[in-house]
Amino acid sequence: MKNELFNLIDKLEKEQSLTLGEYQKLIENYDSELSLYSAEKARKAAEKYYGKKVYVRGLIEISNFCKNDCYYCGIRKSNKSCQRYRLTKEDILACCKEGYALGFRTFVMQGGEDAYYSDEILCDIIREIKSLYPDCAVTLSLGERTKESYQALYNAGADRYLLRHETATKEHYEKLHPHALSFDERMRCLRDLKDIGYQVGCGFMVGSPYQTAEHLARDLKFIEEFSPHMCGIGPFITHKDTPFAGEKSGSADLTVFLLSLIRLIKPNILLPATTALGTIDGKGRERGVLAGANVVMPNLSPLSVRKKYMLYDNKIATGQESAQCVEELKGRMKDIGYEVAISRGDAK
Repeated sequence: MKNELFNLIDKLEKEQSLTLGEYQKLIENYDSELSLYSAEKARKAAEKYYGKKVYVRGLIEISNFCKNDCYYCGIRKSNKSCQRYRLTKEDILACCKEGYALGFRTFVMQGGEDAYYSDEILCDIIREIKSLYPDCAVTLSLGERTKESYQALYNAGADRYLLRHETATKEHYEKLHPHALSFDERMRCLRDLKDIGYQVGCGFMVGSPYQTAEHLARDLKFIEEFSPHMCGIGPFITHKDTPFAGEKSGSADLTVFLLSLIRLIKPNILLPATTALGTIDGKGRERGVLAGANVVMPNLSPLSVRKKYMLYDNKIATGQESAQCVEELKGRMKDIGYEVAISRGDAK
């Protein structure tokens, strides 16, 4: 069996494709030895395109208002304990100004699905950022919108859009979301974003409730077939004020192994070592990079709101200023032989 698993990793490295059954076999039978073997292959694949560079994105969490009620999320509309906030245009531009001085060349505006941010308001903010910082990329992560809305934001200058698919299995999707949210609509959004010309990111939670090895295999097959520019995965982490409060959180080990598989499926992908991975394991971001990840997203949000954007319990929301955070991150990456790159960091 062990040789068969190692041979499957070799096959994935060579062909960038496996069958659903082969992905499932790897997920069901991985161990630390196979994980290390996969990580070594994944690092080489990433280095071929990006060298030993890790790209930083300045994360600006613009609002924790959300019209949705996803069962896993701490900012779901039913959570009455959530202290709501939204940033003004001036707040967002102040974050960009600080980030630019620190060397950030991509700004990620992320938030709940907040109707306050109309196309008109968002387009105005995007145009202003692009006017002030023409050498920077603007990434949006603002959930499901119409194709017309996505097109307007793209026309205003947005370069990338992150929209996690959460799971590539419709029945599983329906166990994580209320009836108002539809798997087909989520997939429609991802297709629309790609059609328009965005650099598109999808992604999923590892270890979410009801998830099986077959579901994860389908996620890998989806990434193989959809071929996104970016993919964000992280362990599912519970939040005390959600219906899934009593569920078990996901595994850092499995997340790291899956990062390596995603890198081997698409060697030129932009692959974050996510905050969730860093939350569940103190060395999670380093482990992610050593398994093939090449993006980290430090938080540029104002210190006053960071603890309010709590998608899951114990999320890293340090009291550090962004400058301290970046210096620490550079040191941590240097310790494992990588350097933080000051560039837009587009997909190669």
